[in-house]
Amino acid sequence: MPERIMIEGGVPLRGEVAASGAKNAALPLMAASLLVPGEVILENVPTLRDVSTMKRLLEHLGVRCQGSDTLSLDSSRAGGWEAPYELVKTMRASVLVLGPLVARFGRARVSQPGGCAIGARPINRHIAGLEAMGATVRLEHGYVVAQAPRLTGAEIVFEAPTVTGTENLMMAAVLAEGETVLVNAAREPEVRDLAEALNAMGARISGAGTDEIRIRGVASLEPVTYRVMPDRIEVGTYIAAAGITGGDVKITGCEPGHLRAVIDRMEKAGIETVVGPDSIRAVGGSGIRAVDIITDPYPGFPTDMQAQFMALMTLSDGLATVTETIFEQRFMHVPELCRMGANIKLSERRAAIRGVRSLSGAPVMATDLRASASLVLAGLGAREGVTEISRVYHLDRGYERIDEKLARLGARIWRAGG
Repeated sequence: MPERIMIEGGVPLRGEVAASGAKNAALPLMAASLLVPGEVILENVPTLRDVSTMKRLLEHLGVRCQGSDTLSLDSSRAGGWEAPYELVKTMRASVLVLGPLVARFGRARVSQPGGCAIGARPINRHIAGLEAMGATVRLEHGYVVAQAPRLTGAEIVFEAPTVTGTENLMMAAVLAEGETVLVNAAREPEVRDLAEALNAMGARISGAGTDEIRIRGVASLEPVTYRVMPDRIEVGTYIAAAGITGGDVKITGCEPGHLRAVIDRMEKAGIETVVGPDSIRAVGGSGIRAVDIITDPYPGFPTDMQAQFMALMTLSDGLATVTETIFEQRFMHVPELCRMGANIKLSERRAAIRGVRSLSGAPVMATDLRASASLVLAGLGAREGVTEISRVYHLDRGYERIDEKLARLGARIWRAGG
């Protein structure tokens, strides 16, 4: 029988939990190692399915990968330039090798990642940016094939902010001739983390973290040791876990400044937070207040926290609305929450959640990474029955040992099958 996560809820979580390295920072940093003809060492790398997938892809391209939490990536002998469908299909972030391959080797053949469970995320903006930098790009049998003897700087204006597009073109531009300007760039902390790592390698990037990033190309980059930033979405999930269980949880090793929008909404929902330099203590109150959210690119409320916040709202004292502006199909967790007794009505990109007195455990199925986290939260908050979550490989893509971490906080959670 496939592996499942089982949860018997109703237990207030208490104690400390350490934040893991961020998946959404580690993956582009791993791709960036292709730019360096030497060894890049990454520290604080989370043990996740997506990280393993990226390691397999880099090994296919000739990168020597060793270690786990501290990961050595040696691209001295890398020479491969094709990212095959068999690897790319399992993880959209595989497309991040496109920019580095063209920048260093002058060519790339990368399978198109297509859409995913939460909606289509086309890479046309990646392609248009490479073409603006002088690359010849064609689509061939489901692959993006790009060539350029050497990329040249250009001004690239994004129609809308794109995190992977910003990261891909920023990596392409570091070895280009001249200056590249990315306008309406994504401002997420993971983008800034990548820029800081590239600068440590010898790149010349300014403005990362704002909507205009300038990259002046250099001839080559040097090996570096770099620590992956903490995972802000994991931290937000543990804050929600404290709230839905009425618990008291301190998350250590995090960067609270990355979570201002999340902390604001959580506090309005009745969760007390005590913020330290690198920690957040979240204390659930006697009840959860109904709060509306609208997802937005950083520094707005992150779409990656939408499902978890909705799980919290299922036990609120009134009517809350959740408006999703980023992905058109990111409400696939709603029917599963309703199986547990939630009262949620959908209307296009808006969900209306009327809080109920209690949830009850039920068999549910994860449909994507963040949906699976919302089901874990609902299971922790359910006061009767056992929640059985199937397709847990979604959860393991982005949460490092979440069942073990929650168990140490007192949760009755375990794995079955497999």
